[in-house]
Amino acid sequence: MTIAQTAGRRPGRMSRKQRRMVLIAAAGVVLVVAVGLILFALSDRLTFFNSPTDMLESPPAPTDRVRLGGLVALDSIVREENGRITFDVTDGPSTITVTYQGIVPDLFREGQGVITEGTLGSNGIFNADTVLAKHDEAYMPAEVVDALKAQGEWYGDEAMPAEAPAVE
Repeated sequence: MTIAQTAGRRPGRMSRKQRRMVLIAAAGVVLVVAVGLILFALSDRLTFFNSPTDMLESPPAPTDRVRLGGLVALDSIVREENGRITFDVTDGPSTITVTYQGIVPDLFREGQGVITEGTLGSNGIFNADTVLAKHDEAYMPAEVVDALKAQGEWYGDEAMPAEAPAVE
């Protein structure tokens, strides 16, 4: 800058461009802090979905609240007199035993999709406090549905596949 250009400016004053940059930087810092606080506040309320295979490969801590989903295994429902229900949830290759105290949804039955929320005990039994059941994959993540369909164990609302005719 020449002496003529700086003659009208007071020393220590920011130019218009500098003020704009400071304002943008301050807004960015406020935004980052706000997002960080929101994520921190919600971290205790987040629940993550796991299939039985995921849960056995990488078990959550006993205090972590998680969602377990899959199919209710055939011949696995045991109803006790005190209202406790024990059943197995499977995704094909893996199965986890679930215990639940309470009333299950009307659509809850063997061979149907289920999502349970709760904690995995140190004994490997999932202690559910919520059970959601549906006759189609509306409550089931696409990955689990695809895996079950590939294994021939899940058909949703589709008709059961007919036997392929023999080719001579």
